[in-house]
Amino acid sequence: MSRHRKATGALEPAISHFLKVTRSYWPGLFHCYEMPDLPRTNNELEQVFGANRYHERRATGRKVASPALVLRGSVRVAASAASRLRTFSAQQIAPENIETWRVLRKSLEARRQQRVLRYRFRRDPESYLADLESTLIQLTLLP
Repeated sequence: MSRHRKATGALEPAISHFLKVTRSYWPGLFHCYEMPDLPRTNNELEQVFGANRYHERRATGRKVASPALVLRGSVRVAASAASRLRTFSAQQIAPENIETWRVLRKSLEARRQQRVLRYRFRRDPESYLADLESTLIQLTLLP
């Protein structure tokens, strides 16, 4: 780009700016080439996520992402991508650190619980807010 920027006419300032910015980010700009298993381009990443979306839709019959994928996407998408590369035995997928596994499960359950509360609010806001208000009053009355 730097060799041919003079031939671009009105785009020359934009190309000069692009070259200046890429030079300032150069050390970490192509980090993907330092990691052998990382997809090299956005196209490869799009293919991974697109394949996951296709199989999820095919398995569930849904046209949009399932609530489980939305809630557990950090786990399900990684598992889906890894299982396409090779098969795993039961011993390989067993958690190595049970505490880390429990923390992950707890965070996923907390996200699920927040979704349940949002659903309750949308379904019946008056009742939800009344319950919330009574809980708050009980907490303020405690010694």
